[in-house]
Amino acid sequence: MIDRLHGAPQAGMPVPAQRGNATSAQAKSQDFGALLQRKAQERQTGQINFSRHALARAEERGIELTDTLMDKLAGSVEKAQEKGANTILAFDANQAFIINIPYGRVITTMSQEEMRENVFTNIDGAVLL
Repeated sequence: MIDRLHGAPQAGMPVPAQRGNATSAQAKSQDFGALLQRKAQERQTGQINFSRHALARAEERGIELTDTLMDKLAGSVEKAQEKGANTILAFDANQAFIINIPYGRVITTMSQEEMRENVFTNIDGAVLL
């Protein structure tokens, strides 16, 4: 009996099914590793990204996301990182952006008219663009 449990399956005995596909698990692990590495590089190089909400708001409010603006926002993130901020308001006379610093992600955007009517909460820094 012990030989049957620990040895090769006997004739007529069901073979236990293997769980998952090892190749598939390896591919998923490599994909995740590549994604994690890419995200870490984006943070190191000062790249900034927009949430879906922020992109929709920018489009609704006519905020043009130019290379110059993106450079200014990335610079704001770098300055805020140096000071240890978590969430900032980056703004100029015409527009404002709430940015999550650890992820380099713009959470929302607003135009000049909307800035006048709002109180900004849950930020720990502000950067003039």
